[in-house]
Amino acid sequence: MIIKLETKRLILRPVTEADAQDFFQLDSNPKVHAFLGNKPVKTIEQSEAMIANILEQYKTNGLGRLAMIDKSTDEFIGWSGLKYEEQLRKEFNYYDLGYRLKEHYWGKGYATEAAFASLDYGFKDLELKEIGAAADVNHIASNTILKKVGMQPSGTFVYDNELCNWYILKNPYL
Repeated sequence: MIIKLETKRLILRPVTEADAQDFFQLDSNPKVHAFLGNKPVKTIEQSEAMIANILEQYKTNGLGRLAMIDKSTDEFIGWSGLKYEEQLRKEFNYYDLGYRLKEHYWGKGYATEAAFASLDYGFKDLELKEIGAAADVNHIASNTILKKVGMQPSGTFVYDNELCNWYILKNPYL
């Protein structure tokens, strides 16, 4: 998968096996997983398995999460992007918008910036008809980001015994 998205402050590029340590730093932080089932990773092997899954999504679906790189420092700060989601909603599959950042980068607008770029890519380049997203109802920051980028609240659902808000956005270019 050869894709590179660029924003004012970010480069979004394909994840590589070399990102394993950064994935581990991100996903071993319990605060990062507070609204993700409270299951932070414990080993680098778990992070390597996550990367292998993303690389498989690139091959199978032609898209997947992208590494989020700070242009000014060239540092990996998290991931963002689209993926074809087959597990979260039991009743249907969909193209999912997501993001996850290292704690140090929270509250600085990076997730919003990356989400806008991901939606633009999904609608203009991939010509997707609709993109969905979900957030734990108690995760104020994530719900705020999804609304800020134009995602429309479309009800709730339960995943892993947690109530989640469901959002959709239809392609405005079709």
